[in-house]
Amino acid sequence: MARPAPKPLTEFRYVTFDVVGTLIDFEGAIKQGLAEIAAKAGMEIDGEAALSVYRDARYEPEALRFPDDLGRCYSKIAAAFGLPDTEENRQHMIDTVGEAKPFPDSAEAMAKLKARYKLIAMTNARRWAFEKYAEKLGQPFWAGFTTDDTGCEKPDPDYFRQVFAHVEKDGGSKDDILHTAQSQYHDIGISRELGMTNAWIQRRHAQKGYGGTIEPKEFTEPDYHFHALIELAEAADEAAKTAA
Repeated sequence: MARPAPKPLTEFRYVTFDVVGTLIDFEGAIKQGLAEIAAKAGMEIDGEAALSVYRDARYEPEALRFPDDLGRCYSKIAAAFGLPDTEENRQHMIDTVGEAKPFPDSAEAMAKLKARYKLIAMTNARRWAFEKYAEKLGQPFWAGFTTDDTGCEKPDPDYFRQVFAHVEKDGGSKDDILHTAQSQYHDIGISRELGMTNAWIQRRHAQKGYGGTIEPKEFTEPDYHFHALIELAEAADEAAKTAA
C-alpha cells in the first residue's frame, strides 16, 4: 500500500537536523585522520574498510560519547590494520573529528532554510564538538540539543521527546517539525515510529554500504528523499513560490 503524500514543505515551522553525517562530513574527517597517521608510519590505509571497523566499534556496550569515542575506536582500527596504537594517535583522531568540516552545500543550505524555519540541532555529539560544528555552519540554529543536554543518544525516543517539549513551549508540536537526517538507524526509522514527517539526506548515494553509520535492521522509506541538503532548501524555496 502506497504511503500518502507527505505534508507540504510550506506547512512546517521547524526543521530538526542530525548534524554529524548530515551537515558535517565526519567520515571524511575519520579518513583524513587515519591517512595522516598511516603516512607518518609509512603505510597506507583503506578508508572505507576502516569505516566498517569504526561502525562495528560503535555498537559495543563500552562506547563513549561522540567524538570522544574516536580514541577507543582508533585502537580497534589500529589493531585491524597494523597502525601504531599510541595515546598521541588516539587524541589525534578525537581532535580531527572534532574539527570535521561541513559538506560543501551545508552552510548555504542552512542559510536558506533559516529564512523559512526555526532550525533545531539534534546531535549525538557532545556539546564541545557541536559548538565547533555550529560555528563552521554559520550559527544557523534556533536551538541545539546534544548528548550532554539530553543524557541519551538517538534513536532513544526520549531524545526526541525532549525536543518535542521544547517546541511545545514555543507553541508548536511535533506535527510542525520536519526531521532531517542521513542516518536510517539513528533518525529516519525512529522519527517514523514517533509520527514525524522526515527527510532523508542520502549523503552516501554514490557509495555502497552505510560507511561509518550503524546499519538499520530494516530500511524506512522516507517522506522526502534528497541526495544533498541544498536540494531540500531549493525544494522549500520552490514550494513557497508555488504556494504564493
